[in-house]
Amino acid sequence: MLRAAMVGSSNFKLLLAAAAVAVAVYACIDQRSGYNAPRLPGAVVQGEPEQDDRARRAAFEHKGYRIEPFARFTVRARLLAAASYRSGREADLSPVDFALGWNDLSNDAVLDRLQISQGNRFYFYRWQGQPPVPAEVIVRNSANMHLIPASATVARALEQARPGAVVTLRGWLVDVSAPDGWQWRSSRTRTDSGAGACEVIWVEDVELGGSGV
Repeated sequence: MLRAAMVGSSNFKLLLAAAAVAVAVYACIDQRSGYNAPRLPGAVVQGEPEQDDRARRAAFEHKGYRIEPFARFTVRARLLAAASYRSGREADLSPVDFALGWNDLSNDAVLDRLQISQGNRFYFYRWQGQPPVPAEVIVRNSANMHLIPASATVARALEQARPGAVVTLRGWLVDVSAPDGWQWRSSRTRTDSGAGACEVIWVEDVELGGSGV
């Protein structure tokens, strides 16, 4: 039996709705493909993303939006999928989403049994038969992250990343608001699911490469 799940929404109706608009949004999404990291046994990346809620940075303006950092954030993970966006208000700030996996979700033995895709700023995964690991392990060890590059250099580095690579992102988890009341809030934890479970990251530094734990 085919099973499906989605990080970013636990509502099955929302999954169906996302599928229904897939054709409409396809022209605005660039999906990257092609693993470029060597296949290795076991988890390629071990350890959790690091979030420092004690760190402080003042809010600032960027492209007409108010950026409010609330936690220093570093994630080292395997890039499962990447999607570039060219339309929608979020794309003004974040032109790319990374679906990232660590621990079990950086293991080829697990990833080979999952079909992973992105669309409409969500990350989707599917499997056939029994899942390779329990669904809660998938949620806890992977996430869809909205990336706001802090500079043109960072933006170019994000564009160069390809699925399969190990990437390290350093910056801040942020909430975003606009003068007309529009808001975009980041997740505060790696264990949530459903709408609002994606991280919004102000990315100050990017490292590409590396294949060991």
